[in-house]
Amino acid sequence: MAQTMPRPGPNPVRKRPKQLPFPLNVYQSAVGRKWVMAVSGLVLLGFVVTHMIGNLHLYEGPLEVREYAETLRDLGVHVIPRTWMLWGIRILLIAAFVVHVHSAYSLAAMSRKANPSSSLDSNKRYASSQDYAAANYASRTMRWTGPIVLLYLFFHLADLTWGWLSDDWTRGDPYNNVVISMGNIGVAIIYIVANVALALHIYHGAWSMFQSLGVNNPKINNYRRHIAGGLAGLILIGNLSFPIAVQAGLIDQDNCEAPCGITAELEHEGEEAAQ
Repeated sequence: MAQTMPRPGPNPVRKRPKQLPFPLNVYQSAVGRKWVMAVSGLVLLGFVVTHMIGNLHLYEGPLEVREYAETLRDLGVHVIPRTWMLWGIRILLIAAFVVHVHSAYSLAAMSRKANPSSSLDSNKRYASSQDYAAANYASRTMRWTGPIVLLYLFFHLADLTWGWLSDDWTRGDPYNNVVISMGNIGVAIIYIVANVALALHIYHGAWSMFQSLGVNNPKINNYRRHIAGGLAGLILIGNLSFPIAVQAGLIDQDNCEAPCGITAELEHEGEEAAQ
């Protein structure tokens, strides 16, 4: 007696994700997430450049560093209460950082889901140009520089902002804290390695940012590469100069002993008055 084969059932219908209202629905597409990652990366890049330039006050001395810190706290003081503008900038940076990380990892997940069989070996068959090799190298570089930068950020905050890593950390005395921290050769090496990874991340990120924003023309691609490389190189040189200068004695405790004590005391009194 002949057996009848069961008919295959219909393929399950995948439920499409619920459409969010505008402008949140933009983030549901890959193109939208690339835009979000590019714009948030631009905000973070602006902070990195500004932060590096501000840190150059270390070469002037502890008093100038304190004046710079006070200037940041006094932003917008003629319109809003003291430190409100600074906290607004901090909240913006935190939001930009969160969406930047989320968009990067979600785009990677979307790419794997859309093409699960893709791999480096299978794509080699189609690698017929230097552009693909460069793009592939940049992609792999971003995968390891991203986590390094994330760990570096936490270490940097714990070291110089929160003072968790040293008993000699003094509240309101950034000059002294930098000298003590980077005077340790192990900590200095951590800053050097981390800033090399940060520069590579910025280089490939800036290059990709232009493309995500639609600036992708063979006539200007060389300019894009030069701008990304020059920006990353400038940030690298500036940030590496601080641990190297401390280790070389160009930034040291000789400039810090008396002024830094006064700085810490005044800062503490100012915070108590603000409370």
